[in-house]
Amino acid sequence: MDARAWDDRYAAAPLVWSAGPNRFVEEAVTGMTPGRALDVACGEGRNALWLAALGWRATAVDFSAVAIDKGRALAAERGLAVDWVVADVTTWTPEPPGFDLVLVCYLQLPAEERATAYRRAADAVAPGGTLLVVAHDVDNIAHGHGGPQDPAVCTTPEAVVAVIGDLTEVAAGRVHRAVPTEAGTVEAIDTLVRATRA
Repeated sequence: MDARAWDDRYAAAPLVWSAGPNRFVEEAVTGMTPGRALDVACGEGRNALWLAALGWRATAVDFSAVAIDKGRALAAERGLAVDWVVADVTTWTPEPPGFDLVLVCYLQLPAEERATAYRRAADAVAPGGTLLVVAHDVDNIAHGHGGPQDPAVCTTPEAVVAVIGDLTEVAAGRVHRAVPTEAGTVEAIDTLVRATRA
């Protein structure tokens, strides 16, 4: 999907994603000292907004202007300061680089473009900083629930680790995420990678 298609999707509902942070982001960040944070492909900014409420200096970037406008409005309602950027994460370079935390959650791009975005995200991590990638795992198509059904926009822990450069892998693997449905709770399978710069 291109930016226009995502604009249409974000315009069609009050919130496309949940209002709260991703559970894996919440688990990873809890206990960290707030600093500079970058939310790559932020959508409506749920993670950036949560981080800002905790005292992080958050920058949120997405190529959907509609999503960014929705995030900006939510920040204003909540009295939160977030730096909102409309940009393509495969070509955008943050100025200045050097974030204590860089998030990339559920980026849905073909492998080559996704790898470029992951490399750029890794390059933005400051010394001592953390990169956290949460993604739809390719195994979810056959064995999990929901998410994109196109394997081209799904990934694996190994594929993420292969493109994050000189970051030190702290943890990489597949994780299960509970998804409530009318028929009961089911599980989705995600890729989760946490890495740091020495």
